[in-house]
Amino acid sequence: MIQAGKMQFMLLFSRQGKLRLQKWYVPLSDKEKKKITRELVQTVLARKPKMCSFLEWRDLKIVYKRYASLYFCCAIEDQDNELITLEIIHRYVELLDKYFGSVCELDIIFNFEKAYFILDEFLLGGEVQETSKKNVLKAIEQADLLQEVYNFCFFVKAHQHAGLIHIILFHFFQVCRKAFHHFYHIMLYFYIYFMLLYNCIHMDLD
Repeated sequence: MIQAGKMQFMLLFSRQGKLRLQKWYVPLSDKEKKKITRELVQTVLARKPKMCSFLEWRDLKIVYKRYASLYFCCAIEDQDNELITLEIIHRYVELLDKYFGSVCELDIIFNFEKAYFILDEFLLGGEVQETSKKNVLKAIEQADLLQEVYNFCFFVKAHQHAGLIHIILFHFFQVCRKAFHHFYHIMLYFYIYFMLLYNCIHMDLD
């Protein structure tokens, strides 16, 4: 089981120094955040590949790891374990890989909200809150299904017409296929789609 102290912040940036994700677990001004980011990105990128992945910085320790074109960089307190922090970084990358299927920089760029959601399910306040990859991915899957239903309801409301009935039915069965192991969600989605069908039919009769 992963156990560690409180992480101060996490940065994801590219080989070109472009910031792709930032998560701060301590209160800092925007000016200070930009200063820290600029300083650390320059420091890490200037280091050679065979150099140690740990370095002392101010009164903290910096732990970083490169995966493909992305650098994952974390700041921890002086008494915290660097190896455990490396394991936390690796676990986060594994979660991203599971969700995106061999995650790459473009996945983070175009789906940054998912990357943040996965991180928030994994870490809370800079500390590990869920060690099970299965539980984290299950929470993400449930959120995706709810978002899918919300988006479709918005689409139907914007195109109120009885001709959408067959689309609603098709979409309902698609969602059921994805969530067949969550009986509660199936019943919830059934209620939503039933109400959509009911409204479409009554609009057609009117």
